[in-house]
Amino acid sequence: MKQRVLITGAAGRIGTVLGHRLGDRYELSGIDQRPAAFPCLNADIRDLAAIQPAFEGIDAVVHLAANPHVAGSFADMVEHNITGTRNVYEAAKRAGVRLVMFASTNHVVSGWEIECGPSVYALDDTRTIDHNAEIRPDSPYGFSKAAGEALGRHYVDLHGLHVHVIRIGWVLDDAGNADPLTQDVSGETQPVLSERAVRRRLRAIWLSHDDCAHLVDRSLQSADVPFGIYYGVSNNPRLFYDLGKARRDLGYAPQDSAPRELGE
Repeated sequence: MKQRVLITGAAGRIGTVLGHRLGDRYELSGIDQRPAAFPCLNADIRDLAAIQPAFEGIDAVVHLAANPHVAGSFADMVEHNITGTRNVYEAAKRAGVRLVMFASTNHVVSGWEIECGPSVYALDDTRTIDHNAEIRPDSPYGFSKAAGEALGRHYVDLHGLHVHVIRIGWVLDDAGNADPLTQDVSGETQPVLSERAVRRRLRAIWLSHDDCAHLVDRSLQSADVPFGIYYGVSNNPRLFYDLGKARRDLGYAPQDSAPRELGE
């Protein structure tokens, strides 16, 4: 029998990737306010009563639904990314779901990058950050995802839920295995970084569609691991987010890599 997996944010970028790549392996259902590629409850994660029915009979949840805008308002992040995430954990607990995979973000610890400066993106730099890193969010979005990680730890310790936190890097909207360094990065540029530095950064945090689906699959197949914080990036030529724990705990083996050269 296939595992029954509920995906929140099912119609979003990563939800669509998972529907295309994991639909044959799992019995997928979703929650979203837009139609998805598989059966989907039209509901808002901010409403616990509305989403609860979707959790009944589910083996695992992939929680993607969120306000993803790094520059979003603090109030909106609290409403969607903290209250909404709490509702997902609570609904999973009430329904007896074993595992929630929580889609977190590299922005939870991006303060480390700010301290290190753009030199950390160079191919010959050897500095890395792992799951033991201090929380250093760079934005209300990063803060809200850090809160979601803490909520997950709370539900593990007090309620016996299993939670895998995946700090996702950079997933492209369309061609997931295209050259990530040829993409338009104007929306990614930070005031303190040049365009070249932004491209170097994205070379390190790119996560291909295939590797993304593989990492989620490995999490779902490792439901006996009660809690872990893992980084979601491909096997890129410059890795400053450590993949060792994901390899050891989950058996994550990324096959794709951003190119070494910037192609400019």
